[in-house]
Amino acid sequence: MRDLFAFDGDLLYADTGTEAPVLSGLPEATVAESTFETVRRAIAPGFGCDADELVVTHNTTDGLCKVLAGLDLAAGDEIVTTTHEHFSPNAALALARDRYGVVIRRVALPVGDDQHAEDYPDLFDAQVTERTRLFVFSSPTFTTGTLLPIKALAQLAQRRGIHTIVDGAHLPGMIDIDCHDLGVDFLVGSGRKWQFGPPDTGLLYIRNKVLAAHNPLPLPRFWPVVTLWYPSDGGLPARTEGTTASYDIAEYLQTTGSASQTRLEGLQHACAIWDRIGRPAIEARLLEMSAHFKRRIRERFGHAALYSPYSDERLHSALNTFTIFRRPDIGAGGERTAEAVRRLEAGYGIRLRHMSFDVAGAGAPHHALRCSVQLFHDHADIDRLIEAAARVGAELDGV
Repeated sequence: MRDLFAFDGDLLYADTGTEAPVLSGLPEATVAESTFETVRRAIAPGFGCDADELVVTHNTTDGLCKVLAGLDLAAGDEIVTTTHEHFSPNAALALARDRYGVVIRRVALPVGDDQHAEDYPDLFDAQVTERTRLFVFSSPTFTTGTLLPIKALAQLAQRRGIHTIVDGAHLPGMIDIDCHDLGVDFLVGSGRKWQFGPPDTGLLYIRNKVLAAHNPLPLPRFWPVVTLWYPSDGGLPARTEGTTASYDIAEYLQTTGSASQTRLEGLQHACAIWDRIGRPAIEARLLEMSAHFKRRIRERFGHAALYSPYSDERLHSALNTFTIFRRPDIGAGGERTAEAVRRLEAGYGIRLRHMSFDVAGAGAPHHALRCSVQLFHDHADIDRLIEAAARVGAELDGV
């Protein structure tokens, strides 16, 4: 895996969750042979869906905005989301609130080890009313890396007649996902982060047929708001009620005019490497490394230092958030955490991410470090990171 990447010197890069390093050998041709259709057909099976359900977007935000702008929403409709959403869904939800008059209801997410996968359907169900139309949630969260139980939440939504949008920015390339089996209506993700495709690539799954074994709900009414192909007269056919699509909804969203074919070829190349290695094997390796990281954090800094879930492995991802201080870094600025990030990179060649997020019952955001465990890491890298973090934490603990 290390040979697939080009790193400067002895850099220990652990911030894939923000920006992925460069995957070597991506196509550099100015004219690519692939088309959007051939790329979608090539990569869709790796994500458990069909080509007519998969759009190559510019990024996760692009996909989220297209979905929320394309749904029929009305004043008073309610959307259930969480307190740990990224700026992308929060901005798109705020637009829907101000444009349509929808109501946003938020689930206060737990942090640390006092949580189990079974808790999440109950937390979401407590926010549901007769006006609830959508669940919008991240999995894993960008804050603590908690892998919310997507399938269980989708099943709850189906029982309640609610549609689902998953912000899966970190899913492609990290978790072996099967969009059909998950039973969601929409899932967006990055082609750049864990999948290591070129910049300006994202993925958008749109459920385009009714597969009763996975999601028996009728397809939501959806408008392809960014398109070159929408018919000038007559509109689109009614969406299917069965297992055969009425039309290729992905093609309507995909065809928007001139676009870089080379970025498509780069994404296809990156996906082909992952498919060849095996997505289940990649997921298993990342989660094993992540579990080792969690154990070491708890051993070195104590159980309370880990903001990510520990005991319930169903909630694990390759993103982990932790503190290196005896007392939490709480407040507006997070100066100690910001300084720790700076010292770790400048003094030890280790790049992490400074995070801030809500903790239920706290009067101000908590600040912590986030580590992206990757395939090009090994146990020695993790031990190096933790020992360096311990030294920096000791230096800053009295500040």
